[in-house]
Amino acid sequence: MRVPEGLTPAIRTLIDARKLQTAALLPNPTPSPLKLPRFGHRVRAGFPSPADDYIEAWLDLNEHLIEHKEATFFVEASGDSMTGAGIQEGNLLIVDRALEPRHGDIVIAVVDGELTVKRLEKRRGKIRLIAENPAYAPIEFKEGQELVSWGVVTSVIQKFKR
Repeated sequence: MRVPEGLTPAIRTLIDARKLQTAALLPNPTPSPLKLPRFGHRVRAGFPSPADDYIEAWLDLNEHLIEHKEATFFVEASGDSMTGAGIQEGNLLIVDRALEPRHGDIVIAVVDGELTVKRLEKRRGKIRLIAENPAYAPIEFKEGQELVSWGVVTSVIQKFKR
């Protein structure tokens, strides 16, 4: 197909985004349940209390963290633009493609051919992507520019020890 040379980067970005969307929707193997004990008491972040040996329930992290298993994927965060939202370099983000992005959601989006994670702002008919770090300016969309959403971030997994 022939296209004007000036439109080539935009069309490549759109094609790449569509390929990635298709790949993210491919069926994944059904994870086997892994139920771990959930204790009945909450843990205080301040002064410690005696150990709790009462198991309140068994918790399967797949059930707890994933609502739409066929439309959910994981992606690793890089950079520091979302530290104010608790997303650090190297965190694993759980992203649900079945959710419709709403104002205030943290989303994975394609902007100028690059993936980014930002907070979605919809106000007065305008859409912006907002960083949760004041060192970064909001991403504003001009007329004719389209926001390609990859999904809504539903949870963050952060390891403290490797």
